[in-house]
Amino acid sequence: MTATIKEVGRQAKVSVATVSRVFNDKGPVREETRQRVLRVARRLRYAPHGAARSLITKRTSTIGVLMPDIYGEFFSEVIRGVDAAARRSGYHLLVSSSHSEKEEIEAALRAMRGRVDGLIAMCPDIPPQDLKRNLSDKLPIVLLNCPENGRSVDSIRVDNYGGAFAMVRHLAALGHRRIAHIAGEPKNYDARERLRGYRAAMKEFVVGVGSALVVEGDFTDAAGYRAAKLLLETSPGPTAIFAANDSMAIGCLSALADAGWRVPEDVAVAGFDDIPTASYTIPPLTSVRVSIADLGGLALERLLNGVAKENRQPKRQETLPATLVVRKSCGAGGPANLKLVSKTASISEIGG
Repeated sequence: MTATIKEVGRQAKVSVATVSRVFNDKGPVREETRQRVLRVARRLRYAPHGAARSLITKRTSTIGVLMPDIYGEFFSEVIRGVDAAARRSGYHLLVSSSHSEKEEIEAALRAMRGRVDGLIAMCPDIPPQDLKRNLSDKLPIVLLNCPENGRSVDSIRVDNYGGAFAMVRHLAALGHRRIAHIAGEPKNYDARERLRGYRAAMKEFVVGVGSALVVEGDFTDAAGYRAAKLLLETSPGPTAIFAANDSMAIGCLSALADAGWRVPEDVAVAGFDDIPTASYTIPPLTSVRVSIADLGGLALERLLNGVAKENRQPKRQETLPATLVVRKSCGAGGPANLKLVSKTASISEIGG
């Protein structure tokens, strides 16, 4: 038989209210009493009833996380950052993937209703008002990498445009004029911004010398492999390939190796996100660094601020800078090649 809060109180010789204060960490309780209650609870294997406790505290100690997908290092790193920060604050996660489909997003939100204290969502193609329509007005929301949303919710974005612009500018500074881009899905906000940065930099730094060459991908390594095969068939072919994320860049490296092309001697390769694997590819991958886990941790911090203030806090819209990390795959010869620094993206050199 499951132990009840009344049984814990009876054996610990305290009131039910005192047991409740011990487990909810609310109100004054002498340390000696607290330890006695906890000892009895452990002996009886008592666990507070989450639903009942939430009725009292109005909190579930659970945060909802809604991602387009949970496959791949980018999403796993975001979730890792959220989870680490949540555990430090005594929260649990309820994670769902939407595959960027409106119906699936709405279904996930309905499933979370009443079960979470706040929501971190990466739904760049769904207007914030549609998200809020499926949730309580009092529920704090933090959007990740979503378009401008006014002042209705907190949001954090990565400077996708600035990072892509800096990467192309860097490749142009190395002497490349035929710089191809493996883009993400057109409906994806990150992909659109990175493509926009690529095109702007090509126009500014490669005008009159080369033209933009874009192959559509879907952020998977298989798409990068296929795109590289197509680029190898173009004439004249690119001297540098900039993929919209590292997974596609890694697929590109594999395709080039299969075709007998050397990186960076025959063609330079670069990616975006700087996932942990990027520094272990052969050769190590030049990329645009996004502090992915930190992004998740910051989102959780913003969300808990909203939870504490019952969603009455001033909403913040923040854009995080991106950092160009130079490794061997782009063929950079050293710091002399790192003089061009974007206004919105910084450059650092990492050996390897």
